[in-house]
Amino acid sequence: MTDSPRYAIYFAAGSNSALSRFGAELLGYDAYTGDELPFPHDARHVAPDWRDITADPRKYGFHGTLKAPMALAPGRTEAELVTACAAFAGKARTIPTIRPIVDSISGFIAVIPAEPVGAIEQLAADCVREFDSFRTVLTAEDRARRRPEKLSERQRDYLDRWGYPYVMEEFRFHMTLTGRLDAERRGPILEMLRARFATLDLDALAIDRLALFRQDDAKARFRIIGEWALAR
Repeated sequence: MTDSPRYAIYFAAGSNSALSRFGAELLGYDAYTGDELPFPHDARHVAPDWRDITADPRKYGFHGTLKAPMALAPGRTEAELVTACAAFAGKARTIPTIRPIVDSISGFIAVIPAEPVGAIEQLAADCVREFDSFRTVLTAEDRARRRPEKLSERQRDYLDRWGYPYVMEEFRFHMTLTGRLDAERRGPILEMLRARFATLDLDALAIDRLALFRQDDAKARFRIIGEWALAR
């Protein structure tokens, strides 16, 4: 990984939304403002090492991935990517709506759809294809970091074709709240997060916007530099 900027196209719920505040408070970082936030008391009570548990998702900010982080291809610019994001958002489409729940996915805890929603899978696939021309070629080092030997054949094919293995049929929408947890730790943390999430009274969540995140270098956190409402 180089120290050149990386960009990602994510769903973020809006700077003033209760869901964004929920995620930012738990991660201790607001990707809209770049501010560090104090961790909630109940999180630290259930897990005194909460800072460590949330270290990985904190780096990326609270989000749902649509196009995974990428360095720009030679000749491509941030301004061009911003223009492309605005154009993509301006194309009328079906806006996906999910019933959000907090649950475990692949060992970590996240906000996920209670049931599959085809429109969100289509939105993510469209993003992967539409913005791939901006992505620089995957280096051997970055490919090795994905541990291709642990991936399925289809995931390896997607890694080589799209620079990320969890796209198309492998895509699962999620907004990460913790790193991977052992099964014995997961229970009480999941209970606490579900209780906090229930206070939002969020029965439906429209995936109705696109956010462009930028990471200045490998040690920096991602921060939102642009956001666009999706046209209906």
